[in-house]
Amino acid sequence: MESLRLAVAHRPPLPVPAPAHLRRRHLLRLSDPISLPRTPLSLSSSPAPHHHRHLSPTPPRRLVLPLLASKAPDSNPEPEPAPGGAKLVPLAISLAVGLAVRFLAPRPAEVSPQAWQLLSIFLSTIAGLVLGPLPVGAWAFLGLTAAVATRTLPFAAAFSAFTNEVIWLIVISFFFARGFVKTGLGDRIATYFVKWLGSSTLGLSYGLTISEACIAPAMPSTTARAGGVFLPIIKSLSLSADSKPNQPSSRKLGSYLVMTQFQASGNSSALFLTAAAQNLLCLKLAEELGVVINNPWVLWFKAASLPAIVSLLATPYLLYKIFPPDTKDTPDAPALAEEKLKRMGPVTKNEWVMIGTMILAVSLWVFGDAIGVSSVVAAMLGLSILLLLGVLDWDDCLNEKSAWDTLAWFAVLVGMAAQLTNLGIVSWMSSCVAKLLQSFSLSWPTAFCVLEASYFLIHYLFASQTGHVGALYSAFLAMHVAAGVPRVMSALALAINTNLFGALTHYSSGQAAVYFGAGYLELPDVFRLGFITALVNTLIWGVVGTIWWKFLGLY
Repeated sequence: MESLRLAVAHRPPLPVPAPAHLRRRHLLRLSDPISLPRTPLSLSSSPAPHHHRHLSPTPPRRLVLPLLASKAPDSNPEPEPAPGGAKLVPLAISLAVGLAVRFLAPRPAEVSPQAWQLLSIFLSTIAGLVLGPLPVGAWAFLGLTAAVATRTLPFAAAFSAFTNEVIWLIVISFFFARGFVKTGLGDRIATYFVKWLGSSTLGLSYGLTISEACIAPAMPSTTARAGGVFLPIIKSLSLSADSKPNQPSSRKLGSYLVMTQFQASGNSSALFLTAAAQNLLCLKLAEELGVVINNPWVLWFKAASLPAIVSLLATPYLLYKIFPPDTKDTPDAPALAEEKLKRMGPVTKNEWVMIGTMILAVSLWVFGDAIGVSSVVAAMLGLSILLLLGVLDWDDCLNEKSAWDTLAWFAVLVGMAAQLTNLGIVSWMSSCVAKLLQSFSLSWPTAFCVLEASYFLIHYLFASQTGHVGALYSAFLAMHVAAGVPRVMSALALAINTNLFGALTHYSSGQAAVYFGAGYLELPDVFRLGFITALVNTLIWGVVGTIWWKFLGLY
């Protein structure tokens, strides 16, 4: 106590406060982020020498903050911002593709100069989507600008696809997916399946796979299902089993669960028309080519149901044999799920609203044609209910950047593809392919297999399923029709094929990036098992699907 009195008695006088404008400037500098220890501050946790230093006559208060503020940038240097602008090599290659077609390739006599110029711009845009000189939306906008600036397309024609009903249906589907994540409904459904089927590793995998198939028709984004619902559950279960990412223990449980969910997600997306955004885009592009499918939701489900269910049931068992987990039994998983459900509490009001809205939307998607309600109107009604009742607010919609990005570049690609069809490019290409196939004397079933295999394997060059659809779906559908393949069968087969190649590589889809980024998968395993699973899926769809589609009268 005596030393404390001495310290106070010898304390120098307090400094005169600085003028207000200097204080503000000083505070602004000190408001920068400063790293502080996580240990709670307490007298008992401070060492003895530190305690005595604070009782010395020298006042530390005037020195601590300026020293901390000046040292913060040195101890935690800010990373230099990445250079902006386009990547020069991909930019040069993408532009070279279009320029070579426009000025070096001979224009066929039956193709107009306007159509040929639009084809060159379209091919340059597609090359940019593959090589990535800029983000997808930015590069698509540049392609649209080139089409308008060169007077290849008038402004109204270039932007006509922005009023496309299917594109807006895709945008609204992103908002539905956000509602599932925000309310926790998707998490609750998946946790129930873990509780019911999770006593073994194989049963746990089946529970997760079946739960995704159940919520897929009302949550039309495979990426959102992966990142917002299933990966968090898988990580929690894996860590509870001491299976950690980027460590040898990942093979205990996490690697198998992540790989199985990743490979099975394609069949969940293929099972329902509204389970993935690219499904809707495929049918819209088919309609542009004159392939109109009546009551598409029902016909799609009928066509996909049997082969997709067989593939969903086969995938967990296949991977259990060729990529087995070290842990075969998970007796704690149901208890963990039960505990999580207790923490979640009873179903909330917002979850009930989400359930009711999705039942309404799916019902209108199924029966809407009979009562004159289009799919996009059904989606608009559902979103309006979610906004009115506060399940979603407008900021949720504004923050869904992927939805607005998709609107921009989908509309550009769909608009260009439609104009290529109107200008005769697609019919010219299909006639050329038909002549080529006739020269090989291929029957339509053989041509169908060759074209489907080519469409599938080309995806190794793409980092997006929807980008692949925008670039190649129309051309391949025209080739199918020119080869004599039944039109509706061609449209459905290509669309379903688009879902199945989403697990080929770690970059083949949005969900691929989500699952691979979790740290439980090795890159060689992704390529090896992606190819093996793709072969098995092809065999199932080729055998079961062929028999089933014959029974349905698709050919």
